Amino acid sequence: MKPTFFIPILVFFLALNSSSAQNRSSDYLKMRWGYVATRMPVEWYGSEEAKSVAENVLLSQKEIGGWAKNKPYHHVFSPEEIESYKNGKLEIGGTFDNGSTITELKFLAKIYAQIPDERYKSAFEKGVNYILQAQYDNGGWPQYYPVKKAEDEVLVDHTQPYSMHITYNDNAMVNIMLFLKGIFTNSKEFAVFGLNEKWKEQAKIAFDKGIECILNTQIIVDGKPTVWCAQHHEVTLAPANARSYELASFSGSESVGIVLLLMDIEHPSERVIRSVKGAVNWFENHKIEGIRIDREILADGKRNRIVVEDKNASALWGRFYDLETNKIFFCDRDGIKKNALAEIGYERRNGYGWYTDAPQILIDKYPEWLASIQ
Repeated sequence: MKPTFFIPILVFFLALNSSSAQNRSSDYLKMRWGYVATRMPVEWYGSEEAKSVAENVLLSQKEIGGWAKNKPYHHVFSPEEIESYKNGKLEIGGTFDNGSTITELKFLAKIYAQIPDERYKSAFEKGVNYILQAQYDNGGWPQYYPVKKAEDEVLVDHTQPYSMHITYNDNAMVNIMLFLKGIFTNSKEFAVFGLNEKWKEQAKIAFDKGIECILNTQIIVDGKPTVWCAQHHEVTLAPANARSYELASFSGSESVGIVLLLMDIEHPSERVIRSVKGAVNWFENHKIEGIRIDREILADGKRNRIVVEDKNASALWGRFYDLETNKIFFCDRDGIKKNALAEIGYERRNGYGWYTDAPQILIDKYPEWLASIQ
């Protein structure tokens, strides 16, 4: 005989979950755009609120197919903003930085699954075409397409802005390639559009070219593959500078997403296998042990990031390692390398991620991956 309290408890938790979902839905204006675009309850994407957001997303899409970054597309647009988006459709500004364009396309897929408005499908197809058009012949993608020519960008070779480089920074290229994989594998997320075989074939070709670019940009030292820089020159494929404090380096952060992408390839080639093994070996040899990152309160009440010795701390890796010495370095906006976090100014010390524990994911997954390729 079932306990009599089972049904009341079940009803309670169902009501609690329903109430929680309603609260999340009603508070969407307080959330980040990325969360609203991809992580709301499924039913929300069929709501009037979602339809209003979709109108903003359609309006803000550049004529070429991409979107600008860091915009709260889920907020109510003022008349001035509406006019600005209308007038700016032909302007440069489409980007893959900070998840842009991929996030908006994922939102369109979610709302189209609930509301099959053909305008959503057309915008989605235009966005996919934008991705395909933006890819270099060598398989890489720039940060912006068409290239943004902003005055505040560092001209890394005095002839072009860094947004032109092949961009692994903030997982820009990895995000694109995972998106394309969802297209050609007909994942449930994108199957709602019923894309024809031509779209899938083009996505697969672009993905394969991207893998080739990844393999060709991997930094080789003494004949052995290591990791990648956060950005590589779009012509020479060499590690390249970005902002003044983002110097060419071995990347202990962005390289993680790249390796995870390679490890997810079914029936990997010998070259892919060698690439993954080389990268994981590099991470094993460059982990930092015996420290943790903490916060202290300064006299003026501000929180300050510090490095603390701790023999029990989990392993960490630096975001940047010098290409010549292999040592971790830090950098302020003056572009001068420093050996310790405490040696750079307060703003960059606390406003940027200099350490990461993300490579541990690779190291933990590596034995299973090795067994799978035997």
